[in-house]
Formats: sequence, C-alpha cells, structure tokens
Amino acid sequence: MPGQWSAVCERESIMNMLGKVVMDKTNVPAVMKSLDANMLRARVISNNIANVNTPGYARLDVSFENHLQAALDKTRLRGTTTNEKHFEMGRKDISGVDAQVERPYDPTLPSGVNNVDIDVEMAKLAEAQILYNYGVKFVKGSYDKINSAIQGKSVQ
Repeated sequence: MPGQWSAVCERESIMNMLGKVVMDKTNVPAVMKSLDANMLRARVISNNIANVNTPGYARLDVSFENHLQAALDKTRLRGTTTNEKHFEMGRKDISGVDAQVERPYDPTLPSGVNNVDIDVEMAKLAEAQILYNYGVKFVKGSYDKINSAIQGKSVQ
C-alpha cells in the first residue's frame, strides 16, 4: 500500500508540473491575475457602496491594469536578482503583479456626505462583473482546448 501511495503522489506531481508548463505558455496566468483583481475590485466597490451614507468616508479603489500592462510590456528590460535582499528592477514577472487597494485623492463630495457616488460605484461594479465573467469564459475555453488536444479531438 505505501508503494501505491507514493506512485499516486508522484503521478499527481508530474501532472501538476505538466499542467503548469502548458498553462504558463498561454495567456491564462494573466487572466487569472485579472480574475483576482476583479474579485478584489468587487469587494472594494461593495464596501464603498455600503458606506455611501457614512460621514467623512473616503472611497477606495483598486489599481491593477497599469501594473499588468507594465509587466507585459516586452520593450522594458527585466532585471534579475541574485539575492533575496536585492531590489526588483525593470519589468516584473506576471506572478509578481497583484492588485492594490488605494485611496485616490478626490476632494469632491458627490453625495454631500462623503466622496462616494453611488451611480459611479454601481457602474464600476457592473464593469467588474462583466470583466470577471469574460475572464472565466476565457480560462474555461483555454482548458477545453488543451483537454481536446490531449484527447485528440477537434476544438469546437
């Protein structure tokens, strides 16, 4: 029994490595980061909407697209660190790109109580939902294509 267990674990490890190698050659890692960013964006926007009547509340926002664009920009050089104490320089790897919550400077008070505009927040929430749904469909399509190739079927 112990021999069978180690064979199963080894086979799963090989399949995980193979899956990672295959998927890293596609756009899936960037889309997965986008899915994470849009989930965070939806939570932040929901928090903004929940605080629409809180006096003095300052809205939060999520920045991600500029960071992803910089990581995908092939014209920028990528630095290599040889020690964990070194600073990163140049273009980041996609795995190092994460969405960041920030408090943008906005001195207006559209609601009269704070700087949360319910109409703008609802539009941004709808946009985040659309982008998330598109990303899910894209990733599913990528997995379906790879699965079809493995099984020797034509892609539909």
